[in-house]
Amino acid sequence: MQAFSTRSAILPIAIAALVAACGGSGSEPGTATLTAARQDSNVRAAQASTWNSVKFGGGGYVTGLIYHPTSPNVLYARTDVGGAYRWNQAASSWTPITDGVGFGAGQGDHCIESMAVDTNNDQKLYMVAGCSGKGRLYISNDRGTNWTSVPVPFVVKGNDAGRAIGERLKVDPNNSQWMFYASRQDGLYESWDGGQNWTQRTGLSSTHLTSSAIGVEHLVFEAPTTGGTTGTWIAYAAIAPDYANAAGLTSTLYVTGDGGGSWTPVAVPSAVAGYHIPHMVRSADGYYYVVFNKDAGPGAGGTSYLYKFGGNSHGGTWTLLNTTANTWGGYGGVSVHGTGATTRIALSVSGTWGDWAGQHMMKLSDDNGTTWREIVSQKPHTPAGNEYWGWLDDVEIDPNNRDHIMYVFGGGIWETTNASAATPSWTMKVNNLEETVTMAIVTPPAGASYKLINSAGDVGTWVQTDLAKKATRGPATGWSNGNSADMAWSDSQYIAVAGADHSGGFGFSSGDGGSTWTKFASLPAGAATNTSNASNIVVTARNKAVFAPADSVPSYTTDNGAHWTATNLPALAPVSGFPRSYKLAADRKNPNKVYAYDSGGAWWGTPGKVYVSTDGGHTFTLSQGSVSANLRANPFGVTTMTVNPNAEGDIWLADGNTVYHSTDSGATWTKINNFASIWGTHDTWSYPDVQGASFVTLGKAAAGAPYSAAVYVVGVINGQCGVWQSDNAGSTWTRFNDDNHQFGGIGAIAGDWNTYGRLYIAGGARGIQYAN
Repeated sequence: MQAFSTRSAILPIAIAALVAACGGSGSEPGTATLTAARQDSNVRAAQASTWNSVKFGGGGYVTGLIYHPTSPNVLYARTDVGGAYRWNQAASSWTPITDGVGFGAGQGDHCIESMAVDTNNDQKLYMVAGCSGKGRLYISNDRGTNWTSVPVPFVVKGNDAGRAIGERLKVDPNNSQWMFYASRQDGLYESWDGGQNWTQRTGLSSTHLTSSAIGVEHLVFEAPTTGGTTGTWIAYAAIAPDYANAAGLTSTLYVTGDGGGSWTPVAVPSAVAGYHIPHMVRSADGYYYVVFNKDAGPGAGGTSYLYKFGGNSHGGTWTLLNTTANTWGGYGGVSVHGTGATTRIALSVSGTWGDWAGQHMMKLSDDNGTTWREIVSQKPHTPAGNEYWGWLDDVEIDPNNRDHIMYVFGGGIWETTNASAATPSWTMKVNNLEETVTMAIVTPPAGASYKLINSAGDVGTWVQTDLAKKATRGPATGWSNGNSADMAWSDSQYIAVAGADHSGGFGFSSGDGGSTWTKFASLPAGAATNTSNASNIVVTARNKAVFAPADSVPSYTTDNGAHWTATNLPALAPVSGFPRSYKLAADRKNPNKVYAYDSGGAWWGTPGKVYVSTDGGHTFTLSQGSVSANLRANPFGVTTMTVNPNAEGDIWLADGNTVYHSTDSGATWTKINNFASIWGTHDTWSYPDVQGASFVTLGKAAAGAPYSAAVYVVGVINGQCGVWQSDNAGSTWTRFNDDNHQFGGIGAIAGDWNTYGRLYIAGGARGIQYAN
């Protein structure tokens, strides 16, 4: 996702909260073995296999575009936290290819660090994924429809600095069994057996870095396509300054002439000594076009340069083609088309924020770098009003159509099909590419003027009136995090939201279903500075709300945020590495009742507790029944509490391990014994491989059902993690999703009160999906 300072201060916490839902709690994907559910008397098979995206479009950082060099329209996009996509030319939309089997084991599976195609077989696709720690190589023989995977011995960080530099994974165009990987901390690795086993190429360096690093950035073969064998024995490797300095290397560019056995430094121009090489491409006539930037990006600024390099075939000479010495913002991506004097070059500017006359975003040359013109800044963009600047770190000219150019930015992808025009026009290429990180979903009572409220990282809070159209109703806070929202159940036009932006925490309210908004005149203690996604808010009636900022005592307002008064809830001791807060829920039948749940803060924390208020959330009393229930301690992000709006005092709670139900306002609790965590790999640290029950929500009941709401739970029954549904208050359960729809780990769910069986799911940076 885009950085919150530009966009990242809070987002890492949001991602961490998602990793343990239907998957490994730690950073190593695939550690848990999930078996098929037994067909016993209280469990039935999956029923929902067709899912649709709630429309937003983009919303996150696409870090690379990968074309197959010879097969038209075979195109892939990788993202930093939202998985990977394949372009569907016939449907003019993106197809997500990392939603299913093998990608439900945590957020690490959706941080894509690099992708590669096989130039001899356009069905073959390779991908390296991981957010931190050791990652995995994924291999597909059908363009990403199905995958196998193997662990790799090097550190993978698909959401770290420099994540949009050129592809680290390179497959020999003459022999797909041979591949290189330019790693962040461990130098250059090589595989001779299609990625099954990897060996460090110590001829470059055996240095290992222990801190966050850019490392070996990427590699380019001398021969880019099939037709010979000797060319692939010659390759150039770009080395980041951090690794070059640690390893004692004398240049940031090295060449091998023997397939990686030995490496020789290449002298770069003195102006760029010690610079990063974010992208380097080779033209068909053997010249290299090399970007040098002082920074690794994304959003790199400062002086940067584009050089043409003769390489092995042309004597190794350097020619300066362009520099930002007199402009602001560093170069990021470069792409070329054609050869000789008419070579087309597209050069993108990474560090651009806003557009004005004279701004540089993308330069285009049609004479091999002799002259240049701007083709993005001050040009028409559709939809109008959308941002199209910031983090332009990769640009690609379609190898089969020189007038078709795309570039990535912090919110998705833009494309033009008339690049040769004096004024190229641009459109967003994000149909079905959904990369928002939804932190909370809330659905209104039946008959409301909107479908749901989406509180998301980076893009803020939005009121969705049409699932097939991008939402337009929101507080319009710019790049911000929406942490929580709620509405008055008896007056759904009144909405309150809690979030944060560059300045700190904020709160807004709307009295007309999201059409207009008013910022809270004041904030409760802690809300301005404790801004993580543990912050949450509930509404009891118009102008009345209870706000629980992260790591703070909740407060209430009776005058739409003009004044706040602290509740009597006990202060919660902060837990290192985990945002903590009370989870709040308002009783929809009796707005004087408000429930507050303390999950314990972490796996090693104190047992969970529930507190009950009967005066609108002003004062609370500990539920001794919740103490007797012995709720398991778990982090805030893997626990949930919700209330049935059709019955007073009817509460459901998922404590991270299992589900509890109370029908008497929390006085007593019944444990639903179907759910249980999967333990094993992480026993030593006292947290499960897979949480037994993370999220519970309610929705419209089935006609004639014995219980007044459908119940949905993200959890594990009989060793199988999935989304489960019950129409009879938990007596029997049906698997709602299937293994092909895991969405990289589920982070939030909400049932619909208009349509039975409609469930909204927020996957791991995959926006919101819904199915009936």
